[in-house]
Amino acid sequence: MASLNRWIEAFRLRTLFLAVSSVILGSGVAWFKGLFTLHTFILAFLLAVVLQILANLANDLGDYIKGTDTTGRREGPVRALQGGSITPRAMKRAVAIAVSICIGIGLALIFTAPGTTSGDAVWILLLLGGASILAALFYTMGRHAYGYKGWGDLFAFLFFGPVPVIGTYFLHTGSADSLPLLPAIGLGLISSMILNVNNMRDIENDRSSEKRTIAVKLGLKGAKRYHATMTVATIVSFAIFNLIYLPVSLPGYLYLLTGIRFITIMLAINKREGATLDPYLKETSLTGFLLSLTFVLCINA
Repeated sequence: MASLNRWIEAFRLRTLFLAVSSVILGSGVAWFKGLFTLHTFILAFLLAVVLQILANLANDLGDYIKGTDTTGRREGPVRALQGGSITPRAMKRAVAIAVSICIGIGLALIFTAPGTTSGDAVWILLLLGGASILAALFYTMGRHAYGYKGWGDLFAFLFFGPVPVIGTYFLHTGSADSLPLLPAIGLGLISSMILNVNNMRDIENDRSSEKRTIAVKLGLKGAKRYHATMTVATIVSFAIFNLIYLPVSLPGYLYLLTGIRFITIMLAINKREGATLDPYLKETSLTGFLLSLTFVLCINA
């Protein structure tokens, strides 16, 4: 039986920062509107954490089954199944447990949140919750895993940006207005940036494993230009929010100082390849978390 430390490593805790950023953003924009409930925030926070762990475990399992992690060319840290610290059977059991926990927390959230007062809202949220679980599972799992077809970036954008940010906002407010849209787009782009760094790092292994990521399709130079475009678009998305809703509040713009860190990461990535890109996964995730947190504090100051 795998030790607790092995499971914690398999959970890939460094990826959790971005997952909870969506809840912080959605809740923060709801607070900006004057509608925020603590229990909704806590449940949404827990759901985001478990969903990310589910995605990490399923990703590990799917890549292992397809042989992507066992080619000997993968540049990232050794994964649980790849290194033999956890058996495929145990991983499948863990994935099933994580799905069950997600369903339990999701139902509790939907049926207790102040924003879900109508039957239509409940059904829409149930569908989005189910879609989020399926997206977590089938990035690498199954014969038609979308991560192997070049759709990973789009799904990362949607299910770490607009879906959770706008969904969290709705749970607090019961409103489907456009207020959270720009921050949701910005965070979605950061999610795609993180995946792109991962795919640039593993580009040669993915190419040989027929994993057709955007990085593989564009080539390393093209993927770096793609990353630069997303970096600029992220900063612009958040800045436009202020120009629309807080045009003359100077403190409201201070969070944009974190954009400097995104620029320095982008410049560093342009000079690196392979395993030397790995540290920038964590750097981008932490900077995205910091941007989300400071954005919420600045607009509500």
